[in-house]
Amino acid sequence: MGTIVAHENASVATICVPPYLLAMIAFLDFEASSLGKHSYPIEIAWVFEDGRSRSFLIKPKSGWTDWSADAEKIHGIARDRLQQEGSDVELVVTEMMAQLSGNDLYASSPSWDGKWLSVLLRGGGMPRHALRLGRSDDLFAKTASAILEGWSAEVDIQGLVADVIAQSEPTNPAHRALPDALLELKRLGLVQDAARKITAS
Repeated sequence: MGTIVAHENASVATICVPPYLLAMIAFLDFEASSLGKHSYPIEIAWVFEDGRSRSFLIKPKSGWTDWSADAEKIHGIARDRLQQEGSDVELVVTEMMAQLSGNDLYASSPSWDGKWLSVLLRGGGMPRHALRLGRSDDLFAKTASAILEGWSAEVDIQGLVADVIAQSEPTNPAHRALPDALLELKRLGLVQDAARKITAS
């Protein structure tokens, strides 16, 4: 439970705020129909820093016809499965806005994930920039720098982050949205651990 202290007329009131009302870090990931110009999202997942997560297969809208057999071989999601099991775009966007608005959102590849986020938002009737993504690597570096305050001149922050990413790369990547989002959360913890280890040395 978060706490906000309010001062009014020299009196102090302590207000307990549920964690879901406080801004949190969340990692997003998408799987998509292809890497082409007209690609669209077929799966989205997000995970908050406290471990809460959601994932959806997305039923393509009628105008979403792009498809890559090569991409399907990688993510393993058949178009027929999306038609049968996917959630309507409007439902996904409604849930996404309810859970993610006001939080700090990150993705490993915001240029691609941001494109598919925009397509999804527009498909659900929202402005394309209703939600914005930062780059996970930038968050990792910022987190390490905060822990290593006073040490930063002696530590290669970017090198630390690059090492964590390289060492945590899966041997057999899942290429699915939720495992990929969870990997980014894991990396945040590994960066924190690596930075704290330096300060303890």
